[in-house]
Amino acid sequence: MKLELERLSKHFKNKIAVEEVNTVLTEGIYGFLGANGAGKTTLIQMICGIITPTAGEVKLDGKNTAGMGEDYRDLLGYLPQEFGYTPGFTAKDFLLYIASIKGLEPKFAKRRTKELLQLVNLGDEADAKIRTFSGGMKRRLGIAQALLNDPKLLILDEPTAGLDPKERVYFRNLISGMSRDKIIIISTHIVSDIEYISDRILVMKKGRFILDGPAEELVREVDGMVWECRVPQKEWPGFEQERCIANAHNREHMVEARVVSPKRPYEGAETVEPTLEDLYLECFWDEL
Repeated sequence: MKLELERLSKHFKNKIAVEEVNTVLTEGIYGFLGANGAGKTTLIQMICGIITPTAGEVKLDGKNTAGMGEDYRDLLGYLPQEFGYTPGFTAKDFLLYIASIKGLEPKFAKRRTKELLQLVNLGDEADAKIRTFSGGMKRRLGIAQALLNDPKLLILDEPTAGLDPKERVYFRNLISGMSRDKIIIISTHIVSDIEYISDRILVMKKGRFILDGPAEELVREVDGMVWECRVPQKEWPGFEQERCIANAHNREHMVEARVVSPKRPYEGAETVEPTLEDLYLECFWDEL
């Protein structure tokens, strides 16, 4: 299966949200990484057919998805950033309701609902009202509904919002195990969600992909640009204001800092191994 984005653009009245995006995706996991407002959600909504592009096309195996109708929706699973629930539904009834909207056969829907509630660790809450769920539980239910039709194209927009660290790890392991025969797109501004499970990471800024590749290749972009240094506390306010600070830790009269900079940021600073988070901060420091 091949998903192609060709010259995909979306212009609103006073804003260019997405501009001339081109890429080809096959089976695997793709991380769309960018700050809030980078255009990720608009791009995803065009891929899902929720909004119409100003220009360009989304193609699946050579066919324009705009003309595929039900055939495309049958292949698609989608978790939006803001997902609506009917609070009076139980978790089980909610999934059965979504399954009916998707046109799934009732017997299959019942079996699939039970499987998915177990998969997202909500098996014991199947008959509990959604109004009683925590934010993380609702997010896990949202992931389950996106998987109901066993989609070949799975798109998750900020999927770990509201999940605690343990749930994030479980989510990453869950998604990693699904990638063999699917195209999975995870849109996020949280580096750790995609750093280790993505086959490719596409960094988006101001409506365009500015970087594209495996995490280990992208990190080379900041090789030799990540430093650790010690700065006297009295100098820290001015130092911090002018530099991209990845981490800082107060120690007596000094501040130990990790800094992303093309040149040595302070006397005695030493280069250290870069990470994807360092790259992210370098790309978006002017927006943070």
